[in-house]
Amino acid sequence: MIGRERETAAVAGLLAAHRLVTVTGPPGAGKSTVAAAAVAASVSAGWECLVQVRRQGSAPGRPGDLAADLVTRLTGAPPAGPVAPERAARALPDAPTLLWLDDVDPVHDECVRLVQQVLLRAPRTGVLVTSRRALGLDAERTVRLSGLRCRPAPEDGEGPAPAVELFLRHAPTGHGAPDPESVAEVCRLVEGLPLAVELAAEQTAQLPVRELVRLLRLSQTWLAGPRRAHRRHRSLRDAAGSAWMLCDTAVRTVWARASLFAGSFTETSAVHLCAGGAVEPAQVPSCLVQLAAHGVLEVRGEVGAVREHRYRMTRLAREFGAERLTARGEFAAAALRRSQRWGQVAAEAESLWERGAQSRAVRLVSEEYEELAALFAHACTEPSLAPAALQTGLRLWFWWVACDRAEEGADRLLALLPHCDGSPLLARGQWLAAWLSARTAPETARALLDDAWWASVLAGDTATVGRIAHVQGVLALQEGDARAAAGHFQLAADTIPAHAPGGPPATLSLAALALAQLRYAPAAARRSAHRALAQAGLRQDAWVCQVARYAQACTDHGLGRPGRAWQRARRALADTDDGLPATHGTSALRQLLADIETGSPARLELPAALVPHTAPLPAPRPSDREIRLGRGPAPA
Repeated sequence: MIGRERETAAVAGLLAAHRLVTVTGPPGAGKSTVAAAAVAASVSAGWECLVQVRRQGSAPGRPGDLAADLVTRLTGAPPAGPVAPERAARALPDAPTLLWLDDVDPVHDECVRLVQQVLLRAPRTGVLVTSRRALGLDAERTVRLSGLRCRPAPEDGEGPAPAVELFLRHAPTGHGAPDPESVAEVCRLVEGLPLAVELAAEQTAQLPVRELVRLLRLSQTWLAGPRRAHRRHRSLRDAAGSAWMLCDTAVRTVWARASLFAGSFTETSAVHLCAGGAVEPAQVPSCLVQLAAHGVLEVRGEVGAVREHRYRMTRLAREFGAERLTARGEFAAAALRRSQRWGQVAAEAESLWERGAQSRAVRLVSEEYEELAALFAHACTEPSLAPAALQTGLRLWFWWVACDRAEEGADRLLALLPHCDGSPLLARGQWLAAWLSARTAPETARALLDDAWWASVLAGDTATVGRIAHVQGVLALQEGDARAAAGHFQLAADTIPAHAPGGPPATLSLAALALAQLRYAPAAARRSAHRALAQAGLRQDAWVCQVARYAQACTDHGLGRPGRAWQRARRALADTDDGLPATHGTSALRQLLADIETGSPARLELPAALVPHTAPLPAPRPSDREIRLGRGPAPA
């Protein structure tokens, strides 16, 4: 046993104290192995008899099959015809007995009835069950298995993580020591599932581990080991298929359609994506529960809690479901529904941002980030979905700018724009891509602005015209031409209509105007900063408000009022919205405070709100799809 010592001890302890224990988990998790180890550890528990019944095959069994197998095991002779659960229970010996019903998924319903009769009619018998899902009986105690840990922990000492140790145990010898980092990556890609780890290790007889990593990043259902005793363990596709065979038509349909989810998802999103045809919306929640019971889905959060729980499909189940979805010819329709759903999510997030609920907007996008990323990636390969994806990306302008995702946002927009010629959204996409590229690729930004300017003027889109002027001001300010920048910012502030959706308000341009004027006309800068802070509705926009307050503090410092500037900067920092990213707008304020406290002259730092930049993205999980498009390869 590798990495299952805790679970084995838990099963053995429960067997000593309870009459019914079930070991559950997804296909290939090692349920039978853990059960066997627990039985071996329980030899001193007083059992006089051990009766093991193991189901063979993956197809659903006939009524009476499990009871007949039990009678055959007890008597040595197969009965003629079906056997009632009561008869099988009465056939158990009148002695301390442990009945081990192994791998009963094909006869799950009959197993429930049989165990009920055993508990009722054989009081000296305990029952151990291995199954993907629990029986659901009151007396039942369950131990659920998941993947092995892929990263070392303090309890491992100097040794490798359990999944890595299992891989090394099963890897053929004579091929040299494999690269530890590559082995850990293999285990991570298969989510530590013991069967998958063992099958992957066997592949190293023909493949270097690094090549194995490359192939597993594409897919894992091809992993196979034909010499295994049980057919469903001979490949990962067979393991997933054994669960598929036990699902009814509606559950299979939901499984296939839900395979489009790249990350965690809510029941509401699943209903939108999975309902249709023979599957009614009211059926989807129960199908999700059944898939979770089979180990196809993981449940995150508490079912029935105030905050909606979320599901996440295992990578193996996702790949298998996507194969079935494609074979059914439903992929295109499901992808269209996904595009519509996350377009709605982006619209809701933008609405929350504009109504002042900016923390909620950021949280919503963060929760749905994997799905949005998968949507953008797929739209680049399916041009018919590109305009809708571009609109979704435009609605997320605040996410790219305020949450330090400028480079990623620019990459995604630049990848979509070539597929959107003739779209009325093209000019807006060019403006936003230019703003997001202003820091890292100013020449690209200028070219985009030139194209967007004429299209916006001809279309009479004054909001985009004003926002183009704002980005031109940013570019001029980066080059040190404060007077030209001020002219652009003034034009933007005068042109952007009040409450214009789809981008920053004119207040941001007024704050930028103050920062530009401060370099050559401090008094005018102070008036512009006051104008920015006097704009209606500013207090509902914590993001722009902080930039305006920074501009006001800078003008005070520039006019020789360091005490007032220090107080304004401190108050602005204290009022920062904790729900927004930690780097949001605070670095410029902290730098200003440091300059004041050390007596240094004002060093005007352009806030991220004016020149969007990029913060490091979190490391991708094994189930993450490739989501970086556009300029250059993904970082290592």
